[in-house]
Amino acid sequence: MKRGVHTIGAALLAAMLAGSAAAQDAAAIADEQDRAAAIAARDWRSVAPDNLLIIDTNKGRILVEMTPEAAPGHVARIRLLAKAGFYDGIPWHRVIDGFMAQTGDPLGTGEGQSWHPDLKAEFTFRRDAQTPFAPVAAPAGALIGFMQSLPVQTQPDAVMATTADRKVHAWGLYCPGVAGMARDDAPDSANSQFFLMRQPYPALEKRYTIWGRVVSGLDVVRALKFSPNPDGIVTDPDRMTRVRVAGDLAEGERPSVRVLSTDSARFRTLVERTRAARGADFSACDIELPVEVD
Repeated sequence: MKRGVHTIGAALLAAMLAGSAAAQDAAAIADEQDRAAAIAARDWRSVAPDNLLIIDTNKGRILVEMTPEAAPGHVARIRLLAKAGFYDGIPWHRVIDGFMAQTGDPLGTGEGQSWHPDLKAEFTFRRDAQTPFAPVAAPAGALIGFMQSLPVQTQPDAVMATTADRKVHAWGLYCPGVAGMARDDAPDSANSQFFLMRQPYPALEKRYTIWGRVVSGLDVVRALKFSPNPDGIVTDPDRMTRVRVAGDLAEGERPSVRVLSTDSARFRTLVERTRAARGADFSACDIELPVEVD
């Protein structure tokens, strides 16, 4: 009788120990999953609502991350006009396949603008050590990389020690999706018209102000009706239906946008894989940052 009780007690103890080990294993797995989730979360950067321009068109939605560090005056103008509803209903009056799509003219002819004064050119900007910047290439005497989602070329950081303001010269690169400001021949003549790049076009760099980049909806930009004519003027063009800055909308109306962080190991892996695939033809325009939109 005692022997049977001892046997049952041993079996119960073994079961308890096995259960404890299983619980410890489950807890360890949960901890590892939590750590993995935390690392994955650090891979992403949320776009600030005040820097997210929502362009709804008859072809779909385009989301642009504005970059006030590169062009504060132009970003302020876009915010102002979007809040006023100025862009609602305006056509994409000039679209050239393999180049860009232009809009922002209330007349739809290329001759119109807003009632606000023209803007001072911001073709380049000054970058300091605190400006978020992730280099991806270092040609002689320069750095090429990303400032948030915007591809940028700049002087090397070492030059900061030799300048009075401890900053260096920088400018955006006209890669696909980059947002630029249209103007007349005069450098300081941009007003309300802007364009979104369908393809890369480096000849525009340091000649037209860059104020942001499409982070979602580049397929929509490329789907806009284009003109077969050299001037690019479109007959019966597509239109913007509503344009707003996310920060001006109620929280329930705002999309949540996360872009792969250029500070992450995942970004470095993306750069190296892209460089290996492209070889000598590699450029910052080849890097497509993953985006999540909710």
